[in-house]
Amino acid sequence: MNFGSSQENERQTFNEINITPLTDIFLVLLIIMMVIAPSFQSIDNNIKMPGINSGLAIEAKDVTISITKDGSFYVNEEKVNPDNLEQKLYILIGEVNKKEIVVKADKDTKSSEIMKVMNAAQNAGFEKLVIAGEPLKAKEQKKLEDEVKG
Repeated sequence: MNFGSSQENERQTFNEINITPLTDIFLVLLIIMMVIAPSFQSIDNNIKMPGINSGLAIEAKDVTISITKDGSFYVNEEKVNPDNLEQKLYILIGEVNKKEIVVKADKDTKSSEIMKVMNAAQNAGFEKLVIAGEPLKAKEQKKLEDEVKG
């Protein structure tokens, strides 16, 4: 009798990895993410940016102010009363690395609303304000240049 050969046979059967439980876990995680993902939509989806004919891509900053067409203010996606905007910015200036603000305003936003943001930012101590816009397509930019020349 050879006892060693039966032990070798048993070891060979356990060499394969069963990935079925791992696959089940990934499928459950995928379903959870598909259910939760729609709740991550930000307020920026409601804002239609005005067109600009030149400029650089804007990087995400520490402070972003979004203004919807109905005049609602959001500081870093948190709704803020326009009367309390300066106070909110004053609180945030101590927490940021750079004293910069990015303003994302809907194309139908009144200029007086943007002036409120400019005044509040200046009074709170911010040094740079960037107004975000969507760059024009090459065809639209060419048309604009032709209108200026002609």
